[in-house]
Parts: sequence; structure tokens; C-alpha cells
Amino acid sequence: MKVKNCYICGAPDALHYFEGRSETISVKGMERRVDNLSGWECHVCGDGFWDPNNDSADRYGEAGDELVLAVRKTIGAEMKRIRRKLHLTQKEAVELLSGGGHNAFSRYERGELLAPKPLVLLMRLLDRHPHLLEDAKALAEGADMRGTFSYTVNNDTETLKAS
Repeated sequence: MKVKNCYICGAPDALHYFEGRSETISVKGMERRVDNLSGWECHVCGDGFWDPNNDSADRYGEAGDELVLAVRKTIGAEMKRIRRKLHLTQKEAVELLSGGGHNAFSRYERGELLAPKPLVLLMRLLDRHPHLLEDAKALAEGADMRGTFSYTVNNDTETLKAS
């Protein structure tokens, strides 16, 4: 059995080598199992690291990356389905619900970016209660202040009068 002092907590003979381990990574209800992992684990602090002499870290990282991509695509497809159910174009959805840009919303739906949590929550609420879309449209009137301010450059000096 390979045993070392822990690099993390300093406990003597607490870092033990393992091999042939299987671990399951879970993200938002989706899972990936990674088999035949090896590395070091501290029996005192519980921390550890993958064996640098094999591909355990790479395989574990790739499985995690795959899960994140799958979750983003799932949420994106859900947002697209809801938007279509509500008979909104991407432009209308952006103007009414997100306040962001059209390109970002398109990237959310394609799963290239994870949509902000408040936007996903709002879309899911409208999916359950589509009649609230009309309320949202009514409440949105005057809620967006961008582009409503204007200014004029005055080159004339103004004399202030004291009262």
C-alpha cells in the first residue's frame, strides 16, 4: 500500500493511493460515470488528487465538461420550446423578458451559454402559467429606461442669479 504524508493538511501517513475506482459526476440531475480512476486521497482531511501519471484527471474533467454542455443544451431547448409555446420571436422575448441582446438569447437557446437563472425561472413560470404573459407585457410598459433619456449640448454660458 502506497502511503505518504498529506500535502494538504500535513497529517502523517494519511495520504493513501487508490486505483480502479469508479465515480459518478452529477450536474442538474444528469450523471456520467467514470471508471478505472486512480489517485491519492487523505484519510484525515478527505482531500486528494488524481494520479498525474495516467489520464484519470483528463477523463474525469472531460466527463464533467460533457455534463455541463448537456445541461446547457437541455436548458436551451427548454427555453426555445417555451418561447415558441408563447408565440414569441427571439426579439420579442429579449425585449420583454431578458433585456439583453438578441445574440445572447440565441446563444442561450443553442446551449452555447447558460442563461441567467432569473430568465430561466421566468420562462418556466410562463410555461406553467402562460396567461401571465399578458400581465408581463402590461407591466413592462415604461419599465425599461434605456434610451429614454436625452441631452442637449449648450455652448452658451448661463448666468446664475441669486435670489
